[in-house]
Amino acid sequence: MRRGIWPLWVALAFLGACSNESKGPSVDEYAKARAARQSAPPPATAKAAGQAEAAEEAPGAAPVQGYAYSPVGKRDPFRSFVLDEVKERRVGRGPLEQFDLGQLKVVAVVWSTGRARALVQDPSGRGYIIQQGTPMGKNDGQVVQITDGEVVVKETYVDYLGEQTTKDIALRIRPRQGG
Repeated sequence: MRRGIWPLWVALAFLGACSNESKGPSVDEYAKARAARQSAPPPATAKAAGQAEAAEEAPGAAPVQGYAYSPVGKRDPFRSFVLDEVKERRVGRGPLEQFDLGQLKVVAVVWSTGRARALVQDPSGRGYIIQQGTPMGKNDGQVVQITDGEVVVKETYVDYLGEQTTKDIALRIRPRQGG
């Protein structure tokens, strides 16, 4: 018997909390207030009146009426200036600078000649011949050394504080899989 009464009490409490009285303005009152705002003089003509009212309401507060912010020629405070500098430097980058170093694959190395060279393959299978000083990777990497079976790339990272750190990354020839 008690189980059947519990939902009834909840429903009665809910209906008792709901009432027909509205606590906000009616539609007519809202329309009148909107018409009054639209018919008010523009802020430039009512500047002196607005300043006098603002001075009476909040002493020491700066007047707000009549001020217009213009972002022309100003930096957006919510955008990182470090990322903007990095994007500016990346204009006109080569094909190997569009990939992370982990996506590139060293296929062959010719190191017994006077200038060591290596064949690097991008994810689509396209091959590129690199040598010491060739730019590689998204983080301003540059080939530092080519040895037997290994290419060493020095990358420069810029952290959120604007400090530069360098890291040497070794790309090795991967042995063929299978039998």
